Amino acid sequence: MLGTAAIEVEGTRIDVRPTVIRRIPKTGEAYDVVEIATDRGTTVCRYYEAQGARSGVVMVGGTGGGFDTPAQGLYPRLAQDLPNHRISALRVQYRHPTDLVESAFDTVLGLRYLESQGVAAAGVVGHSLGGAVALQAAANVPMVRVVVALATQAAGTEPVAALAGRAAVLLVHGNADPVLPHTASEEIYRRAGEPRRLIVYDGAGHTLDETAESLYVEVKAWLLKHLPGTLV
Repeated sequence: MLGTAAIEVEGTRIDVRPTVIRRIPKTGEAYDVVEIATDRGTTVCRYYEAQGARSGVVMVGGTGGGFDTPAQGLYPRLAQDLPNHRISALRVQYRHPTDLVESAFDTVLGLRYLESQGVAAAGVVGHSLGGAVALQAAANVPMVRVVVALATQAAGTEPVAALAGRAAVLLVHGNADPVLPHTASEEIYRRAGEPRRLIVYDGAGHTLDETAESLYVEVKAWLLKHLPGTLV
């Protein structure tokens, strides 16, 4: 059982009170479904376990909801590969995918679940709204050591400065993004502390499909570099 804890997002304080956690094996899939019931509803996750892993990664999408993923299946591909490097992966489905505060709540629950499974150091990868969600979650969970924000919005990313020296921040954007300008990632990069990296892909749009293979390599390398105890 996950204990009660408080998180704060954009000045809003939420007490995290998990009530029931269910893990449901999925025949023929690489993941188990994890349902975390709370007094605010049930957060549904897909858990790709690496036995005995001390590191883990949570992946979150944007306002589209569901288990959406950028870059032609980046998330399911990473989630199935990371356990080979002794990293458990968890994909989180938002309850309210247009709400930054509630989505950060879901993401913190995912991180807390990994912690309950023995994970001591974690990364968070987020796309679009999920970039801000990832930074907010990292600010609330001390074990987060890596944040990857893909085609992120600028709103809600203020915590990035406070992560300096604790979490390695990778920002990726396309300069042909018609939804959120690449200047958002550039501005966040300026506020971030070391270690940090900014990649702007020429001609890539909001979903980064045009650079899917390169993005996969870059994100995986960043996670493996900055999460302790991984197999490289």
